[in-house]
Amino acid sequence: MKRLAILGSGSGSNAKNLLAYFQHHEQIEIVLIAHNKANIGIIEHAKDFNIPTYLLTKENFLLTDSFIQHLLHLKVDWIILAGFLWKIPVELCQRFENRIINIHPSLLPKYGGKGMYGHFVHEAVFNAQEKTSGITIHLVNEEYDKGEILFQGSVVIAPEDDPSSIEQKVRALEIQYFPSIVEKTILG
Repeated sequence: MKRLAILGSGSGSNAKNLLAYFQHHEQIEIVLIAHNKANIGIIEHAKDFNIPTYLLTKENFLLTDSFIQHLLHLKVDWIILAGFLWKIPVELCQRFENRIINIHPSLLPKYGGKGMYGHFVHEAVFNAQEKTSGITIHLVNEEYDKGEILFQGSVVIAPEDDPSSIEQKVRALEIQYFPSIVEKTILG
């Protein structure tokens, strides 16, 4: 059984999708939801699926190895970033080399890097008058959004689209593909 930890920072729509997908999986189980903000949606999803949570702080995530030790204690095999906004520390990248997966709401390398998340990405895509946008599911390394690309899916941007409608189209791709690409990557 492969054991997953999900890290999130917001409403948790991608986390909820992963929780539902892997709820009765025979080879993959989610054993932890870690988050860096109190009172956010991802915590409620963890409760709904009876998954333990862990509050990440600058101290336990960036300044000590407390979180890494917690992951090791739980025998976590893979880490999945589902809307997690903090940069992953080098030590965590090294300990889980090629075993951290992220989803990004653009076709990387376009619109990636520090500060490029959520509506900021969709506004940038809109302002650049791009004809397509999409998702990139990739491995995480020490640089923002620079890890090996595992999958990209795209949508056409219509002339009448605005940042909000682009976000809705991209979100539909996330829901459609994220769990199956995570599954395929983990199980090889």
